[in-house]
Amino acid sequence: MGRSYEDRILRVLDYIHDNPAGDLSLDTLADVAAMSRFHWHRVFRALTGETCGQSVRRIRLHRAAVALVAEASPLEEVGASVGYPNRESFSRAFTAAYGQSPAAFRAAGRHLPAPARPPQQEFSMYDVLQRAEPARRLIGLAHTGPYIEIDRTFTQVSAICAARNLWPEVRSMIGVYFDMPGTRPDAELRSFAGVEYLGAEFPEGMQAQDLPAGKAAVLTYKGPYTGLAAAYDSLFGGWLPGSGEEPADRPCYEIYLNDPRTTAPEDLLTEICLPLR
Repeated sequence: MGRSYEDRILRVLDYIHDNPAGDLSLDTLADVAAMSRFHWHRVFRALTGETCGQSVRRIRLHRAAVALVAEASPLEEVGASVGYPNRESFSRAFTAAYGQSPAAFRAAGRHLPAPARPPQQEFSMYDVLQRAEPARRLIGLAHTGPYIEIDRTFTQVSAICAARNLWPEVRSMIGVYFDMPGTRPDAELRSFAGVEYLGAEFPEGMQAQDLPAGKAAVLTYKGPYTGLAAAYDSLFGGWLPGSGEEPADRPCYEIYLNDPRTTAPEDLLTEICLPLR
């Protein structure tokens, strides 16, 4: 089944090459890959070493570099042919990638090496199991901003639970992550800091988030939260392609098994849950 993910990557790369001036948004490329938009970007980055946006930019600008040397078309037409709507945006992007403006590159009359791709990533190995996850009702607060700063929102949730004596009706603390870092500015990333709630009355001022029951891949990570990104890369780039499984069209969530206030960072335990079809 790993071949299936390889085929998807190749299909998307072919699509980018064939449609440099077209709609190459993340949602469009996820559709080309026939994969959930929640998880496509993580798979792509893990297997190629680039985000979708980086690949699109690299391929577009390489096509532009070839056209600048091989053709006499005006700079505006070259830029438009690879998806840049005006000369200014094309010039900025090309200069950032190639170290000289499109006009200077054309005047030199030679190809510079295309911007280098990152080396293929080596993944740390983590144990991953599949299990049936129960339906969960979460209460908590929405968080917008860098994921590493969600602890501030979790602190607010904890304070509310303590002030209202909700802890007897609460189980695990759970974070739900709706966006893949790199698909939008860090300041706009959406997540939810919650606790699994067993009570009957909904607490005023809190928000609800339901997690449906279903099969999930669960990676258990031990260590500081700053290392979670590498664990995600291992899950999506190491385990998933060879698993024979398909991600469901639902976001990942994290279950925090111990308390960072009383646990050393190297001993923190986090379950990363990837919903599966």
